[in-house]
Amino acid sequence: MLFWLKKTLTIPFLPLYFSLLSGLFGLTLLCLTKRQKLARFALFCSLGSLLLFSNKGVAMRLVGPLENRYPPIPEIHSQAELPSELKACVAIVVLGGGHSDVPAMSRVNQLSTASMSRIGEAVRLSRWLPDAKFVTSGHHLKEISHAQVLAEAAMSLGIAPERIVRMDEPRDTEDEILGLAQRFPGKPVAIVTSAWHMPRTMELCTHFRVKAVPCPTDYLLKLTPEQSPEYVGWDLESLEQSTRAIHEYLGILWLRLRGK
Repeated sequence: MLFWLKKTLTIPFLPLYFSLLSGLFGLTLLCLTKRQKLARFALFCSLGSLLLFSNKGVAMRLVGPLENRYPPIPEIHSQAELPSELKACVAIVVLGGGHSDVPAMSRVNQLSTASMSRIGEAVRLSRWLPDAKFVTSGHHLKEISHAQVLAEAAMSLGIAPERIVRMDEPRDTEDEILGLAQRFPGKPVAIVTSAWHMPRTMELCTHFRVKAVPCPTDYLLKLTPEQSPEYVGWDLESLEQSTRAIHEYLGILWLRLRGK
């Protein structure tokens, strides 16, 4: 119940849905009532939100604080270059990021962009952590779970089947981290997820006392420190970036309201 309540409450605050809902509300008032000022205000909010959140500079300002919280794991050329905290990890955990159900496609091609980045980074790290378990996670409403799709994609990329541990039950990040707390109590694990998703993940790890080493991937912004926000450009990619960032900020707020 709480899971679906969270999903439902989030939708109206996402930029595109907010724009559509406020636009529909404004048009209804404009056509069916005499409340013209309120109608115009709603239509202004609809158009304004689209312009605001599809702006490149705004998207950078929203995404940047999320993605810059934890540094990426650098290129590794030898075992000696492996960070000490990563070397101690007993598992590499790939958090779920979605997939399609097209049977004609390979498991790798069924993965979403986020899942593809996550599985790729996890496979890269697995080369230097040969004794670590390879954990895949994610529920699915159909017969094949997301964890299974991730696991089969990992095997096609060279991960030995005996290394893989599947967590088929988790429906969201909170369920995933709780599952890790139960499977690996007190043991360090490498968490692989999108950079913009990592802050919320690490807050949950702290709450459930999971010894997590953040391994961010799937960066939306790939910028040098010298690059500054560009406030004179608008595109759909920026709208998507803003949407992902707002979704994460809402998720963090939801956790804090519940004391997590």
